[in-house]
Amino acid sequence: MHRVVALVRPVQSTFELGCAVEVFGTVREGVPQYYEVEVCTEFPGQVPTTAGYAISVDLGLGALTRADTVLIPGWSPVEAPLSAPVRRALVRAHDRGARLVTICSGVFALARTGLLDGRSATTHWARAAQLAHEFPRVRVEPDVLYVDHGDIATSAGAGAGIDLCLHLVRKDHGAAHAALLARHMVLPPHREGGQAQYAPPQQPGDALDGLLDWAGARLGSPLSVGDMASYLSVSQRTLARRFADRLGTSPGAWLLARRIVEARALLEETDLPVEAIAVRVGLASAVNLRRRFRAHIGTTPGAYRRAFRVG
Repeated sequence: MHRVVALVRPVQSTFELGCAVEVFGTVREGVPQYYEVEVCTEFPGQVPTTAGYAISVDLGLGALTRADTVLIPGWSPVEAPLSAPVRRALVRAHDRGARLVTICSGVFALARTGLLDGRSATTHWARAAQLAHEFPRVRVEPDVLYVDHGDIATSAGAGAGIDLCLHLVRKDHGAAHAALLARHMVLPPHREGGQAQYAPPQQPGDALDGLLDWAGARLGSPLSVGDMASYLSVSQRTLARRFADRLGTSPGAWLLARRIVEARALLEETDLPVEAIAVRVGLASAVNLRRRFRAHIGTTPGAYRRAFRVG
């Protein structure tokens, strides 16, 4: 049996811990059981949870010495320091070959060990910028559902923890077993796209003298960067400099992103066919919209509409 040991702390998220228990620890009729789950904490006893009740955890950090996979199911608050004993236990587990896995904010604890330095990792889209700021040696990937290096794996928001756990089952025991387990959990064995499709569209913080509103109202027309520069009566070079200074992007990249934002809204709120949406947002054809949409959102317009259609 592959031993999965979850390291919890006050105040522990019940959902994120539950993700690991459901995938690795729940016995189901007709599904082979390849894992066993244990829960440990730095100071055994009653551990408060986000649900308002406490869980009784009898095992201390010594449980990590016999783990095949060490799982950190969230870390709240994310600013909470990592004690020296916990850090040593995690590093020693990794050194002896245990797989280290985090769900959502659990990556902040792992980052404090230094084991993520020079590696890519992910977390919930709302915490990605904070992770990148606090740990500049970690290459943060804010759009993916999970990142797996083999010995270390991190997931995005709490629900993506299930995606990562099923991915690990698939890697350990094959796609057929992971699909069987997912069927029992009434879940897709693999979710299409990344977490960019769940993050709210970013709104620009500077109107650039009315240019952004002007351009946003004309997305369906053959609008170019030259047209945008003409609106402000500046050169395209000056326009590019202003966009870089104020928005951290280029005029062309902003315009494309704005078209994608509008396409998302139309997919969510209307029954317009993809071809009509492509024309309305200035991407000319369904083929171009699908290509741009997948590049930016990580999924297709059709799949996005099925997931987020309003009403």
